[in-house]
Parts: sequence; structure tokens; C-alpha cells
Amino acid sequence: MDSDLFTHYSPLQAGKTTQGPLMGKSIAVQPGVSVHGWPTEAGTPALEGFVALENATVVDRLLQAGATLVGATRMSELGFGMKGETTALAVSRGLADLALMTDRMGEARVAAAGIGVFGFKPTQGIVSRFGWIGLAPSMECCGLLSGSPEWISDVMGKVTGEDGKDFSLQISGLPDFRPGAGDAQPIRKVGVLKELFAVLSETETRAFRKGLDRLAALGFDILELSLADHALFSTVHRIIGSVEASSSCGKYDGVRYGHRTKAAVKNWNEMYLRSRGESFGMPLKTYLFQGAYFQFENYGAFEDAARIRARLVRDTAGLLTRADVLASPTRREATCTGADETIGSIYAECALTLPANVTGLPAIQIPGFVTDGDKDFGLQVTGSRLNDARLLSLAVRLSESATGH
Repeated sequence: MDSDLFTHYSPLQAGKTTQGPLMGKSIAVQPGVSVHGWPTEAGTPALEGFVALENATVVDRLLQAGATLVGATRMSELGFGMKGETTALAVSRGLADLALMTDRMGEARVAAAGIGVFGFKPTQGIVSRFGWIGLAPSMECCGLLSGSPEWISDVMGKVTGEDGKDFSLQISGLPDFRPGAGDAQPIRKVGVLKELFAVLSETETRAFRKGLDRLAALGFDILELSLADHALFSTVHRIIGSVEASSSCGKYDGVRYGHRTKAAVKNWNEMYLRSRGESFGMPLKTYLFQGAYFQFENYGAFEDAARIRARLVRDTAGLLTRADVLASPTRREATCTGADETIGSIYAECALTLPANVTGLPAIQIPGFVTDGDKDFGLQVTGSRLNDARLLSLAVRLSESATGH
């Protein structure tokens, strides 16, 4: 076991006789994904000692399809930020063919870009979140990382679909992930928001324009588009996400499981307050306080954010009637994943990826197209709702062009 990567390492299969399309594929998961009998602490003392009582729906479906779960990686506290995250490393070191991690503001795509592999965020509401420990349910979903977009498509074909344990799921018009299905309507028009260039550094801009030139040379039409409210994506995510996180974390009380203060206390209420105060790290604790402020002291700001979000969803959908996809770099030149991680640095790191979480649209990170010297910023491509299979088909096409196959 690589203890620097895994919190729990115990390869698991549904049974020795299990056959299926994912037979032979090894998959790592974050410890925020419930696997029966595995420690599921999600990187936080608030869940210290918690062991999953049942499988997440995604886990059941992977095992039924023949996959092997190799273990639970390390993760940031409840998936907030990237500090301590090792899920991508399990893939880059060859310890897993694929990995599953929470994508709340683009973490799976940013992590994939950091190691030069594919990272996929599906349309919100097509993969069950039952058994996932999260913070912001309207923003987060199952993110997948792999060196192969075909493997991601194979997994999506098995984990997508109705689940009686998650009533938020889309139940009709689901993408068809069968081989070749995404090729029926090839992507040709690539939209680029002119507002992007106001936030990219000189190096990022140079790399991105070079990537767009490569796409044009492959026959794609590059269209300049505009989204006037583009700068509001981060603010909207920050307000709505923090309110949802504050509500989600209200259940961690240190009574049945999780950290319980060792200080002398007079009553249960004091124990509860002290335990919660000691259970969360500073970035997450600050985020939760921020959410409580908008929830109880400035609810009007939350309502404004919800209205702006609806407008961003509508306007982005409108742009995707003019272009097949929207393109941007995946990650920024400067990242902050060390001890000085703050809410500001977390949002800065995911500034280019979080719009897909606000809008609920599918997005994929593609390596090797947005580069400057030895720096690979990744090419992020966002599609319209339920066009997941087309995005994965595009990734296969671009992967083949990059390798010459």
C-alpha cells in the first residue's frame, strides 16, 4: 500500500466470477465515496472513525460491471480545495486505471490537468450522488480521471441512470455512451468567450491561442462569443456554494461519530459547539461562516445570486446554440495548494472550471493542446446539457490527432 496516496487500500471486486465490460479495470475513489466497510472520513475530523454502512450507488454499479476498487485516496477536507488531494496521483503512478472524485468547482478537471490526463465532469443530475459525502449538492457531481477517454465513456455508460435513492436525477433523454454513439453529430464549432482574455495571464493567453490554432488546423471553426456576466460566475458559486455547505455541515455534531472535544464541558450544547469548532480546518470553517452569514444575515444576497445563476444558465445555453462547445484553458499558471490555502486561492485555482458547475453542464479536460514550453494548462471543453457522449467522442478524436493514430 502507498500510504502517502491511500487512506485505505483493499482491492475489492463483486465476486470472483463477475464478468462485465469493466472487468480488469482498476478504480480508485476518494474517501468521501461510500464503500461498505471502508473508512469514509472524507478528509475531515468531523467524520473521524466513520465507516460506510453501505455502498454508494456508483460503487454498486462499478462492481456489478466487473471493475476492481483498489482503495480510497487522500483528499482535502470534504473536498474543499486541493490541499492533500492524491486521487490524480493514483492514476499518474499507474496504481489505478481510473479515479473518481468530487467535482464541485472543477477539482477533478484541475487535478487531471496537473498530471496530463483526461478529467470529466458529467451533466449535473445524470449520475446518482447517493452515498457521496458532499458540501454543495446543486454544484457537485462525480468527476472522473483517466489516461483514456474511452475508459471514462465505458464507466459513464454503467454509472449513469435512474436511482430510486436519488430523486434529483434526470430520468429521460440520457446520453448514449455506447461506442460510436457520440460520433453521430461531430463537434465542429468551438466558441471562445472574449471575456476570458481579460483574466488570463500573458503566458496563459499565448498557450491558449496556440491551442486554438491547433484546433483550427484540424478543421474546427473558432467563433468569438461574449457573455457579459462572465465575471459573476465565481461570486455566484461562492455565495450559493457556501450557503449549501453551511447547511450540509449542520449534521456533524460529534455524537455518534466524528471528533469529540476532550475539553471539560458543562452540557451537551457546549460539547456540540466545542466539537464543531475543533472539527473543521480554517479554510472550510471560514467558508461555513460565510454561508451562515448569507443564510441568516444577508439572505437577499443569496436570492440575488440565485437569480443571476438562472441568467447565467440561460445565457450560456444560448451561446451553445451558436457553437457546439465552449473552450478555455483548464488550469491557471499559478496555483496555491500548500499550507497557505485560503478561500480566495481555492476559487482562483478553479476560476476557469467552476462555470460548468454553476450551469450544470458537462465539461472535459483534454491534455496536450494548451501548452507553453513544458507547461500544460489543459484544454477544457464545455458542452450543452446531456451532450456528454459528444464531448467524450471529441476527446477521443483530439487524443488520436495528438498521438498521430
